[in-house]
Amino acid sequence: MLIGIDGNEANIQSRVGVNQYGYELLWAIFKLEEEWKNKHRVVVYLKNPPLADMPKQSEHFKYKILPGKSIWIIKNLMPSLFFDKEKPDVFFSPSHYTPPISLVPRVCSIMDLGYLEFSGQFRKYDFWQLKLWSAWSIFVSKVVFAISNSTKDDIVRHYPFASKKVVVTHLAHDKRRFNTSIPGRDVRRVKKKYSIVGNYVLFLSTLKPSKNIEGLLEAFSTLVSKYPKTQLVIAGKKGWFYTNIFRKAKSLGLEKSVIFTDFVPEKDKPALIAGAKVFALPSFWEGFGLDVLNAMACGVPVVVSDKGSLPEVAGEAGIAVNPYNISEIAFGLNKVLSMSEVQYKDLVKKGLVQAEKFSWEATAKKTLKVLETVIQG
Repeated sequence: MLIGIDGNEANIQSRVGVNQYGYELLWAIFKLEEEWKNKHRVVVYLKNPPLADMPKQSEHFKYKILPGKSIWIIKNLMPSLFFDKEKPDVFFSPSHYTPPISLVPRVCSIMDLGYLEFSGQFRKYDFWQLKLWSAWSIFVSKVVFAISNSTKDDIVRHYPFASKKVVVTHLAHDKRRFNTSIPGRDVRRVKKKYSIVGNYVLFLSTLKPSKNIEGLLEAFSTLVSKYPKTQLVIAGKKGWFYTNIFRKAKSLGLEKSVIFTDFVPEKDKPALIAGAKVFALPSFWEGFGLDVLNAMACGVPVVVSDKGSLPEVAGEAGIAVNPYNISEIAFGLNKVLSMSEVQYKDLVKKGLVQAEKFSWEATAKKTLKVLETVIQG
C-alpha cells in the first residue's frame, strides 16, 4: 500500500515548530523502514527538491517533486492526487493544511488552536487562513493527530464532531543531539558567537505575542539587581507583531542585560540550550513546546507557563507559573537561580526522567499504525 505525505513543512532551512515536527517525524518513519517495507511504500510530496539533510530515497521511500509556489496544495498537489495514475491509499498532512478536496482518504495534524482564543495576536490573513482551513481539515480528515492532550481537548471543545477521530501523538527530542554530553567547547563557542558572558536565562522560540516575551522581560527586570551578572538571552526568528518586544526591553533599561540572537541555526541549538542556567517559556499557550523537552534532555531546569500543553510536557520537573502574573514569572526564575547545588541537581534529574518519556520512534510507530487503519478502512 502507498502512503503519501506532504513533506514541505520539513523541507525548509530555518525550521521551527511545525517544521521541526514534520522533519523529525519523516526521519523517524524513514528509520523504521525495515519494519514497514514489506507492507508499504512511502512517497513524500514536495514543491522543491529535498534539502541535503532530508532522508535519502530508497526502494520504498521516494520523493515526488511537483514544482510550484503559491497555493501549491490547490494548484499542484490536488490535481496530482486526482489524476496521477498511481495514487496514495492515504494522504497524510503533518500540518493544519490538508488538500481541501480529494478522493484519497486524508489525515492531518493539528499543532494547537490558540488562534481561536487569541485572534488579536494574528494578522487578519493568517488568522482566517488558519481558522477556515484548519476547520475544514478537521472535518474532512479520517483521523486528526493532536500533538498533545491539551490540543486534543481544544479540538474536541471547538469541534465536538471530531471527538472520536482525534489521536494524540506527542513530539519528542533527538537524543543524539540533545543530551547531557554536549562538549564544553561547543558551549563556549556558542556563547562567544552570541556575546554571552556568564550565566544566562534562555528563551528560545519565535518572537510573537503568544510567547509572552514582554512579560518575561518585565519579570527579568525585577531580578537584574539581584543577579547583575546573569543575562537574558532571547533567541529565535522574528515572527509577527514583534516590535513591541524590542521597545519593552529598551523602556525597561535592559539593553546591557538582554541579548537578542535572531534565528539560531540547528547546529547551535544544543550548545545554546545546554549552556543556560534555566530555560524559560511563559507562553499564553503552546501546542507542545518542543524546546522545553530539549532543555530538560540537556539537563537544564525549565520555568514554563501553566497554560496549554506546557504542564503536560514539563510534568513535575517544570516550575509552572501564571503567564499573566509578572511576579509569578519572576518568582519561578528566582527559584532556580537561587537554588543550592543539591536542589539544582535534583531538578535536573527530574527533567531527565521526564524527557525520557517522549520518543520520536514511538510517535512514528503510532502514526504509521493509525495510517494503516485508515488504509484498511
